Amino acid sequence: MNDDLTPSPSCPPPDPHPTALRCTLPPLACDSHFHVFGPHNVFPFARNRPFTPHDAPKEALLGLHAALGFARGVFVQSSCHGNDHAALIDLLQSTGGRYRGVALLTPATPAEEVQRLDAAGVTGVRFHFVAHLGVHPSLDDMRAIMRLVAPHDWHIALHLAGRDLVTYWDFITAITAPVVIDHMGRVDVSEGPEGAGFTALRRLLDRGNVWVKLSGTDRVSAEAAPYRDAVALARSLAQHAPERILWGTDWPHPNVRAMPNDGDLVNLIPDIAVNEATRRRMLVDNPAEFFRFG
Repeated sequence: MNDDLTPSPSCPPPDPHPTALRCTLPPLACDSHFHVFGPHNVFPFARNRPFTPHDAPKEALLGLHAALGFARGVFVQSSCHGNDHAALIDLLQSTGGRYRGVALLTPATPAEEVQRLDAAGVTGVRFHFVAHLGVHPSLDDMRAIMRLVAPHDWHIALHLAGRDLVTYWDFITAITAPVVIDHMGRVDVSEGPEGAGFTALRRLLDRGNVWVKLSGTDRVSAEAAPYRDAVALARSLAQHAPERILWGTDWPHPNVRAMPNDGDLVNLIPDIAVNEATRRRMLVDNPAEFFRFG
């Protein structure tokens, strides 16, 4: 059996050759959702991880950002690293305040650890509701964690799937902190814009404290690239609530059905945010506000 120092990857590596860009990102554009994995000989993966990725170190991430035109970014802690935030803190400490982080915590996390993460540049905590990442914590545990981070005014990131937006409506709407829904709520694209999950997502955006990442169009789509069905849903959200949209690559794309190309994903931005003002909001102004840059 493989140990943690010699893992056998269970998901493919990212495409190392981004397609040439057909659009130019505005200055201070932010990739609001990415992960860094390892390298595992420096930052070991968690023993109870639900998947094993290929190494995707910060050097590769920063090189990709330079090629695509991102000046800022948000490192979302992955379940393959569990509650060990060493790789996240390493990236934050080496990038001069241009990056932020989102943590994975438990009710037993000491307040001193939350303070340490906050000082490093972490501004949120994430909760998973998706089966392939393991059993999510109980609602009571999540409420305990939200109380733990409340003194630091962190946001709450929710990774749900489709109709979970309906199932957990009461829980979500009871959150007073800023909330962000990852990957368009992973809505069922076959239900269309009037589907139960997508309708709930629009209603959540109308509440004022809920934001959405228009990332993961490849995850939501029932089609191959350029993911027209999911892009249409993302565009409708951008038109519905341009002041509460964010965008991210989701690099290095763990647990996907087919590996997307990051250049292709960036080239879809003008199809999602169809005018320059909305693109600037999605890529610069909204993340600056939500993740507290500057």
